Amino acid sequence: MGFLKIPIIIEENRKIIHVDMDAFFASVEERAHPQYKNKCLIVAPDPRKNHHHGVVTTANYNARKYGAHSAMPAQQAIELIPRDKLVIAPPNFELYRKTSDYIHNIFGEVTDNYQSVALDEAYLDVTENKLNESNTLKIANYIQQRIIRETQLTCSVGISYNKFLAKMASDYRKPFGRTIILGEYAEDFLRPIPIEKFNGIGKAMQQKLHDMDIYTGGDLQELDQDVFINTFGKMGYIMFKRVHGIDDSPVNSHRVRKSIGRERTYNQNLVLKEQIEKELNFLADLVSKDLKKQRQHGKTVVLKLRNSDFDTVTKRMTFQDYVQDKDEIYRIAKEIYDKLDISDQKIRLLGITLTNLDPLSYEEVSLNLFKTEDN
Repeated sequence: MGFLKIPIIIEENRKIIHVDMDAFFASVEERAHPQYKNKCLIVAPDPRKNHHHGVVTTANYNARKYGAHSAMPAQQAIELIPRDKLVIAPPNFELYRKTSDYIHNIFGEVTDNYQSVALDEAYLDVTENKLNESNTLKIANYIQQRIIRETQLTCSVGISYNKFLAKMASDYRKPFGRTIILGEYAEDFLRPIPIEKFNGIGKAMQQKLHDMDIYTGGDLQELDQDVFINTFGKMGYIMFKRVHGIDDSPVNSHRVRKSIGRERTYNQNLVLKEQIEKELNFLADLVSKDLKKQRQHGKTVVLKLRNSDFDTVTKRMTFQDYVQDKDEIYRIAKEIYDKLDISDQKIRLLGITLTNLDPLSYEEVSLNLFKTEDN
């Protein structure tokens, strides 16, 4: 017995904009230090001053050309970049939050129906808006121009009829791009993307799809809905809709901040650094598995610990890009622990939590098929 089929009907009655700040942390640092603009800027604790420790929170576009990226060990990042081109700046999260608040206030002057995803991005439903403007491209241009005029920072915007495609569009051409994905182009846009680029499709699912001779979005589009659901269950149903350009999720202006975390209390206190590192690795593995099960990733890693005197410390690190991988979570949690410099304390409790969560979405792709407008 087959499942009830959903019709492949594109509803374009909504107007959604996804705003994504360009290399946000690095751009804020370049604004404060104009001499950085022609350099390869890494925003991270300097590993040369921290026993080779440190994690990259973000890298500017010059540094990305050499392979540096968010959540990479800072030592690895600086080894990729010629010494005469490299600049390392420590993160200044107070400044980043202040700048983000200013930008989000601009969103609020456009529409009350906007969903803040993180410091550097948001979805806006401008179907009805405070500008009384029916042309979504003009609204996107207004947002970009206000941000650059008032903050000297650039953003990329994606315009479409749902959140999923709007996010895809903002990733399409960066920095300072504007891209529109209309309903008639949605399936064409998704068709050439390799399944490895589809977040939420893990290695096991990739292998199963490869065994079915499925390698691209176009291959997925050829699958019958029953095959999706029989093979992958609920996730298959979501995949089926999205690969055909369908996503009904609303812009939730009252989105509750969520978190995923694990913690353990120890009958025998942890004393040795090797014990603590082993437990952090174990907790990172559990958190990573939970994130993958719930198809989430986050931008803030929180370390919680309690010593034998029951004093509790909570510290966090925020990144511009998402984190989900076990090794990345462990590396960041260990970096936070090392910076606390409490190796002389006996540890009774350890915990790792990810916040600033968002559902898994597609990564940046390079295509040359669609209507794009740049400044």
